[in-house]
Amino acid sequence: MQGPEALGPVIGQLEGFEAPAGAWEREILAPRIKDYEPSWLDDRCRSGRLAWMRLRSQKRSGAARRTGPVKSTPITLLPRQHAAIWRSTCRNEEIALRPHAQMVADHIREHGASFFEDIFTGTGLLRTQVEDALAELVALGLATSDSFGGLRALLVPSAERKPFLGARRRHRTAAHGMEQAGRWAILPVAVQQTDAVEPVVRALLCRYGVVFWRLIEREADRLPPWRELLRAYRRLESRGEIRGGRFVAGFTGEQFALPEAVKALRDMRRRTRTGQLISVSGADPLNLVGILTPGARLPALAGNRVLYQDGLPVAVLAGGEMRILQPAHDVADWELRLALLGRSYHRHRPHRTSAASYADLEVLSAK
Repeated sequence: MQGPEALGPVIGQLEGFEAPAGAWEREILAPRIKDYEPSWLDDRCRSGRLAWMRLRSQKRSGAARRTGPVKSTPITLLPRQHAAIWRSTCRNEEIALRPHAQMVADHIREHGASFFEDIFTGTGLLRTQVEDALAELVALGLATSDSFGGLRALLVPSAERKPFLGARRRHRTAAHGMEQAGRWAILPVAVQQTDAVEPVVRALLCRYGVVFWRLIEREADRLPPWRELLRAYRRLESRGEIRGGRFVAGFTGEQFALPEAVKALRDMRRRTRTGQLISVSGADPLNLVGILTPGARLPALAGNRVLYQDGLPVAVLAGGEMRILQPAHDVADWELRLALLGRSYHRHRPHRTSAASYADLEVLSAK
């Protein structure tokens, strides 16, 4: 897929998935969209079609803990009109804010969504204090901004952020600053919705093609329990919208699939293995090591990677160390390391992957 219009279908597949903030563009979106440009995501957010946020409220555990978002903070990208549905799956928790964050939150609630300059003027705080306050609100799952550029700016240490109003710093600074964030808004209190389960089960089907109880372990624990999802899947099956059956061997319980996924599974069984290597970030939903395959799980961190050959995991990179899971056909260890890092030997150059590749992984993992 390529071009800015590819963002819609890709985010549709990833709707509601939580990934580290620092991994979204480089590790998840860029491998799926050819020649990805950050401005495409910013434009979609500013137009109101997409939104970013932290779904789960996070309690602070100690005064010394950093209050702002870090690259490992779980962030979700989703269509803005579906935000209330996904937030309804989270529990509301009372969170004590620090004084500056409370001032900024009160200002935004009183005046509505506000630009950084308006918050700075209205609260009387220093610019760095407003930055830190917004960072705290984002990290706690209480605020978001019109543009993804706001999150990018918060992920950069304060001393390295782009200065305001053309001011200069002696050392190198980030290319994006707070002025690119647009308006900042406080997320409304999540309201429980009785009809939230069906949109969630549809999103999971769009993401994976085939869904069953074991696979849900890859998702956040805030999702409804499997028994509730199961009732929704049975209703969709009874209406003829999805298929029920046994699509992946080795797992007990009911399984459900989109009709197009069933066709992809059948086609995959007839396809000749090519030995192709595909490297996937540990933060990607296609990191299914230890979930669909035997062995320990690979932590869902941006720095970790898993290497698939014909849909089977053959090696992982965790903590900078490569671990061989099973012998790869006609590939040396040094080639595996290059492939894991995205610098594959020319005989096995990995292609850009998408969530649709899940069907390939399903069939080959089940063999």
